[in-house]
Amino acid sequence: MKHILTAALLAISTMTAFPSPAPKPVPSVLDIKHSLRDDNVRPPESFETQSRALKENFFLRNYTDTRPNSKNYKLGSHDEYTRRLADINSAIELPYNPVVGRLIDMYLGKRRELVSNMLALHDYYGDMFVEELEKEGMPLELQYLPVIESAINPNAVSRAGATGLWQLMPATAKGLGLEVSSLVDERRAALESTQAAVRYLKQLYNIYGDWSLAIAAYNCGPGNVNKARRRAGSANSDFWEIYNYLPSETRGYVPAFIAANFVMNYHDDYGIHRPVVKRPLITDTVEIRERVHFNQIANVLNIPVDEIRMLNPQYRRDVIPGSPSHPYLLTLPSQQVLSYISSRDAIMAFEEDKYNPRTTVDIGPKKKDEEPAPEAAGQDGGNNNNNVQPDQQLVADVNTDEVVRKTHTVGRGEDLGSIAKAYGVSATDIKHWNNLRRGKVREGDQLVIELRQRNAVAAVNTRANRPNTSADVTIPSKTSSNTTDSRAVSSKSYTQTQRAVPKRNSEKYRNNGYASASKKSSARKSSSRKSRKSKPVEVTVKSGENLEKIAKRNGTTVDAIRKANGMKKNETMLHPGDKLKIPKAAKATSSKSKSKSTSKTSKKKKRR
Repeated sequence: MKHILTAALLAISTMTAFPSPAPKPVPSVLDIKHSLRDDNVRPPESFETQSRALKENFFLRNYTDTRPNSKNYKLGSHDEYTRRLADINSAIELPYNPVVGRLIDMYLGKRRELVSNMLALHDYYGDMFVEELEKEGMPLELQYLPVIESAINPNAVSRAGATGLWQLMPATAKGLGLEVSSLVDERRAALESTQAAVRYLKQLYNIYGDWSLAIAAYNCGPGNVNKARRRAGSANSDFWEIYNYLPSETRGYVPAFIAANFVMNYHDDYGIHRPVVKRPLITDTVEIRERVHFNQIANVLNIPVDEIRMLNPQYRRDVIPGSPSHPYLLTLPSQQVLSYISSRDAIMAFEEDKYNPRTTVDIGPKKKDEEPAPEAAGQDGGNNNNNVQPDQQLVADVNTDEVVRKTHTVGRGEDLGSIAKAYGVSATDIKHWNNLRRGKVREGDQLVIELRQRNAVAAVNTRANRPNTSADVTIPSKTSSNTTDSRAVSSKSYTQTQRAVPKRNSEKYRNNGYASASKKSSARKSSSRKSRKSKPVEVTVKSGENLEKIAKRNGTTVDAIRKANGMKKNETMLHPGDKLKIPKAAKATSSKSKSKSTSKTSKKKKRR
């Protein structure tokens, strides 16, 4: 018992001689905000934007003059940065700490030229940012969020695929009602993307009730912010309390936003000058309800294509896919909007075959070895669609196409588009027929217009010594030799199978006394072909053509063309616009047949 009391007394005396250390106080949020140090913070991707690449922007090149920035710059002190941030009348908390200070030093030091370019771009886009924020009653400091997102470049694309001024991901953009397709990406459209980003920021603020957390969630998503709050052990903690639980890029995102507000407000005090705007860019929009290409607009209105692209970056392939059911907006300099409206027809007609895709296509002719089956051609002895037997097909309609050339004198106010529409041809064909390099014509110009006219030749009667001329004929039926079948036969019934009739019914023609009539009709056809072939043919050499191509297209040979035009044996030189006489195609075919026959006889001799 004595030993126990002695041990207790010794313990008490020891505690009084060496008191235990007091517990360390937990750092407050204010201490974290103002004393935070993080050497592993990763700046946003906008810090990597190359100033030279940004200077290629059409607006910076053509509408601004860059003022040289002071090379002997001096950075501010921590106390100076703290004081100036406090002087900004902001609805969003803008505290200072060493992480914020290091990002401010980057903007004022190495990235001075980038800041200068961003100031010029903010002059163009900034008023729109402010207007959309005002509509939703949101803090105007958010107008500098595109500074850290994209360096105010509408065509910026991040490594993760975020695009546009506000760097929206495809899924987020579609959820906000923006179109993201192969031809249109509204994340690049300044107005549409700004409206969507402002709505999204407002939604995030309604979730967290804190702008720093809303900005952090805009960068990494609400899921990561909620996860960081759970790890911090508090559902109501603010950004600085969950700082160490956030992704590295998000840890630098809110400090970068604070630094962007600082540099955009105090750039002049550190020798960074805003570029001078040489001439104001005032724009307006026009609604487009048809498909149109930027090159069509640029050529007719005489606007640089690069300027149209700068004003309309949402059209990814220089194509506006407008339609009556889905119109799109085209932004142009305000003085050009009226020009577009008045020149709309000329714009749509400019090289329309080149820029307008086909809506329907026709399948080409079948190969020679793929003739239609007898059933399809009506050659099986059964009835065709007009209830006509094959051996009844004695009449055929022959249609021929004739090219008629007309000369059109250009009147006042006419252009290729209106002329083409009047004749029912394309503007491209008119340019080709008249060897026009450009699509402009003047009053009084003479234009050649080629029109195709279909002439129906009188029906050919193939029955010899036909006693009557009525439309009804009595023809022996194929089913029985003792019975006859009387059918009414019209000339239209024979157009579908007229090629197959002579081959299949050649014996019947001879046996029934039809041979003489068929010979007469074939003689008439051959004579008409000869008369057509005997006409001299003259072609105009097009760009890229040579003798071989022309010979192959016209069914003749190179030597025959040389001979017909008095050319030397080895002469091949042709120039676009040259006129060439093309010899009769019959010669070429006969020479081919001769060459084939000689090759066959030579093969037979070899076998022998």
